[in-house]
Amino acid sequence: MNIVLIGLRGCGKSSVSRLLAKMSKRPLLSTDLLFSYENNGQSISDFVAACHGDWRPFRDQEYAITCKASALDNLIIDCGGGIVVDCLQQNQEIFSARKVSALRRNGLLFWLNGDLQRLARKVQEDPSRPALNSHLPLLTVMQQRLPFYQQAAHHIIDIEGKTRKQIAHTILQQVGVIAAR
Repeated sequence: MNIVLIGLRGCGKSSVSRLLAKMSKRPLLSTDLLFSYENNGQSISDFVAACHGDWRPFRDQEYAITCKASALDNLIIDCGGGIVVDCLQQNQEIFSARKVSALRRNGLLFWLNGDLQRLARKVQEDPSRPALNSHLPLLTVMQQRLPFYQQAAHHIIDIEGKTRKQIAHTILQQVGVIAAR
């Protein structure tokens, strides 16, 4: 069974997943890094820009990557922030039943849930993160995704006021990898 981390940009999925891998001695797989690897090192930002801002081709490739990752076992999977969405025209986001279903087949999904305002401020000016939608503010897109994370998650982890190590420990307790103290 895989441990799968989902959540908004900036919630700490990558740092928590590295701690989880170290603490549980499980391999770590990042869906965003696997995308870059499979696209000859191209970043997601560059890929989306080459598609003229259309996220649909990326979401389709992300689905294929999700299926590959989910076919493996006993991993820590660090998912990109949009793993729970697919796109319609004009980048209108909908719940991605196909990606969530693939992840749930062999994984427990943990939503790292934090304060929207804080997370938006944290990632607002990061040039390595492409715009989610050219028509809507970042905070609006983040708010619209909340029900998708809620629908996808087996477990919700409140990250506010907690260290990355505390978050990782909580996840491992819920999975039963470590005994409660």
